[in-house]
Amino acid sequence: MLVGSDISRCPNTPRPTCRGYLHKRTHSGILKGWRKRWFVLKHDGCLYYYKHKKDEGKCRPLEVTKLEGAEIGVDSSLGKPFAFKCAPQSGNRIFYFCATSNQEMKRWLEAMEKAVHPVHQNHVWVDVTMHNTNLPPLAIKNPECLGLLQHLDKNKDTWVQHYCILKDGCLYFYDSIRSTHTIGGIYLQGYMVSEQSLGSRRSVIEVKPPSEEFETFYLCAESVNENKRWITALRASANKWIPLNKAIQDFMNRPLEETRM
Repeated sequence: MLVGSDISRCPNTPRPTCRGYLHKRTHSGILKGWRKRWFVLKHDGCLYYYKHKKDEGKCRPLEVTKLEGAEIGVDSSLGKPFAFKCAPQSGNRIFYFCATSNQEMKRWLEAMEKAVHPVHQNHVWVDVTMHNTNLPPLAIKNPECLGLLQHLDKNKDTWVQHYCILKDGCLYFYDSIRSTHTIGGIYLQGYMVSEQSLGSRRSVIEVKPPSEEFETFYLCAESVNENKRWITALRASANKWIPLNKAIQDFMNRPLEETRM
């Protein structure tokens, strides 16, 4: 399933992210002790780690740990400064980490705490978009743009054609116009849309995310004019997020007495 900003969760949900080198205590292998590893806490609340920084995005992580419900905190039992531990909810394993400074340790603990206790928000917009993923393309009412688009599959370095529907800040992908449901989609919150040249193609649509956590998408219509039509529509749809997010934030920041019914 193609996913930009995770289509299964509310885009307004806080997404803790943290990256950096930590020393991880290990009891396996020939060399026991502390090993320096590159850790990435992603928006999905999972902690990934790699042997080196350069491996992120190129190699499979050495391990992935879901932090929701885990127990985390400073650990002084090991006699090592800036050490902290994480006990995931599932399993009996406890992870021990060591940062390079007290500030760095606090940065990781704060980010992990948000992943341990994620804020799940329900919003009617999310219900609608999830409902739309189970509809055939012609059943989505009043689309902002529709038609054939090619999507660059970076893993295979090939262009794959999809029938696409743009509606209320979400781009839905279908195998064809006769499909019964989507194969994926992109929440366009924070994405920048522009025309770029790529390889032998002088005009492609670049859909760039606000964070490197997410994938940059490259799309291409049947002609330069069609590309421009899609770019205009995608930008307008993405911009709908600005007043929506502001309205939600303004409402949440209102004094309590103003929100009483």
